[in-house]
Amino acid sequence: QVQLVESGGGLVQAGGSLRLSCAASGRINSINIMAWYRQAPGKQRELVATITRGGSTDYKDSVKGRFTISRDNAKNTVYLQMNSLKPEDTAVYYCRIPFLNAWGQGTLVTVSS
Repeated sequence: QVQLVESGGGLVQAGGSLRLSCAASGRINSINIMAWYRQAPGKQRELVATITRGGSTDYKDSVKGRFTISRDNAKNTVYLQMNSLKPEDTAVYYCRIPFLNAWGQGTLVTVSS
């Protein structure tokens, strides 16, 4: 079973940038959709971005134009580049493989105003 480990979270000021990484223990080149989710304090977990094996992407409306999801199948890694961060982006960010219902442990992103 593929295991996922996120990294790259931290504290950043509003307007700043962070790059999250999700390293998979197994090969991901055969996996179609990979996704990033987030869960803010007191709120439900929500889908942020998805990417297909072919590189097609989709984003939550509130992050369009600011976040970019990408994948490097050779490194078994999925990334989330987050620019122009806002305080409302504060959350624990999770990587997921929907087909396997596999989740990482999450990485905390805190955006200060």
